[in-house]
Amino acid sequence: MAFTPLNGLNAYLEVARRKSFAAAARELGVSPSALSQSVRQLEARLGVSLLTRTSRSVALTDAGQRLLEHAGPAVEQALESLKTVSARPGEVTGRVRLSVPASSVSVILAHVLPRFIARYPKVEVDVRVEDRLVDIVAEGLDAGIRLTESIERDMVQIRLSHPARFVVAAAPSYLARRGAPQKPADLLQHDCICMRSPTSGGRWAWELERGKKEWRVPVQGPISTNDMELRRRLAVAGVGLLYAFEPLIADELRRRKLRLVLEPYAPLVPGLFLYFPSRAQVSPALRAFVGVARDLSGKPGERPRS
Repeated sequence: MAFTPLNGLNAYLEVARRKSFAAAARELGVSPSALSQSVRQLEARLGVSLLTRTSRSVALTDAGQRLLEHAGPAVEQALESLKTVSARPGEVTGRVRLSVPASSVSVILAHVLPRFIARYPKVEVDVRVEDRLVDIVAEGLDAGIRLTESIERDMVQIRLSHPARFVVAAAPSYLARRGAPQKPADLLQHDCICMRSPTSGGRWAWELERGKKEWRVPVQGPISTNDMELRRRLAVAGVGLLYAFEPLIADELRRRKLRLVLEPYAPLVPGLFLYFPSRAQVSPALRAFVGVARDLSGKPGERPRS
């Protein structure tokens, strides 16, 4: 990889976004050693360290973070402009980088992505499924999907799902063995399939509400995991009570593999929203994705920024 400031910058930006030389090298089609050399040459040219490297991880220095935030969008726009030169008039090309929670995969993306790729075959979609809160601007992403309460108020928000509840459910076998809780405090006497925070690793308290009163119950149980699919399977097997976004267990509820408990205390949330920083920065590829997602959601309205 012959070094020039621009390809060195592009190499650095790919590493910075992915926090990994190996992943960035695969994306760029070069060896990790060649990529590392290119980044080191850029650092030498600038006279600053951009990355802190260990044997296991890559982190951005303050200078590296500033370079990612300032140069990332401009380089991405330049690369997208080059792609449009070979595109036919009206043809959409480019890439859409998304950060989404696991809850959106079956509820939204499984329906949106096949339709989108069929309509825009020259757009590449890069989906990062992660339940941690992500700064999409700092990490060089185009957009994200989250519950609206997790989205910064200065973001444009497009509704993708109907309002839905967080519910407590259990298999009939568990309810026959242990009975059903009647009030939130009863959860402390039950086996609960606990959730792990993707950021702190601690157990999440289950949030319930009725009217203006709210509860955060520090449940306990034999198993804790951050994987929703595993929690769902364990609940169906009768291991314990499950706390979940209701659309994710709709099939199990319909087939009576799971039954709702504490239903009067189930909190209702506005739903999942696609969000991005500003219309001024929206690429043609992202604009196309927004259009398909909004059409399939059946909810054309936007939530205004405040």
